[in-house]
Amino acid sequence: MANRLARGRPMAALVLSEDERFYLERQVRRHRVARSLSDRCRIVLACGEGLQSKVVAERLGICERTVGKWRRRFLEGRIDGLLDEPRSGRPRTIADDEVAAVIERTLQTLPADATHWSIRSMAAAVGHSHTTIRRIWNAFGLQPHRSQTFNLSRDPAETAAATCQPCSR
Repeated sequence: MANRLARGRPMAALVLSEDERFYLERQVRRHRVARSLSDRCRIVLACGEGLQSKVVAERLGICERTVGKWRRRFLEGRIDGLLDEPRSGRPRTIADDEVAAVIERTLQTLPADATHWSIRSMAAAVGHSHTTIRRIWNAFGLQPHRSQTFNLSRDPAETAAATCQPCSR
């Protein structure tokens, strides 16, 4: 009924199933969801109420073209249409199994000449650049120089000096 009274280009009716509505509402309420996905879900929910794009844009404080874009993408691909599409750019040069190997090596092993891995020592050991190792460690929150327990030095000279010299008092 609202579409017949509206002027301009006719809109396709956006009807949400119960499962789709539940998913969209859950994404809007979640704390750890990308802001862009949350905004897209809000747009689709408002469009699912039968509102015009102009009204949805005004209510959410976004551009009318943005509302039209996500309405169209939802109608074409439903929930999957709201997800980000692959973007252009340089493809990844390091595979997931290589990233997993770096993480495992960081957490499970120690270098031969130190008490913990540094970015540059790990880079030399695995054959990647130090910036790649830094990105991996930052992405996974790894900080090998900060440990939960006290680490004794593995330097034999330092260990001998600490145990062999009597106290002067």
